[in-house]
Amino acid sequence: MFQALPKTVTFEEFLNWKPDGGCYELHDGVIVEMHPSWLTTKLLAFLNIGLLII
Repeated sequence: MFQALPKTVTFEEFLNWKPDGGCYELHDGVIVEMHPSWLTTKLLAFLNIGLLII
């Protein structure tokens, strides 16, 4: 059984491809969707609450 290699993408192709929603990174020519960690989510929630109080 053979597995197809993913097509590598240049930085310029990545910039032209990027959709409006979601976070993506380019790793060695492969587009990878990034998901926020629970720590990032908690930190952003904490900062939003802090800004609402001020």
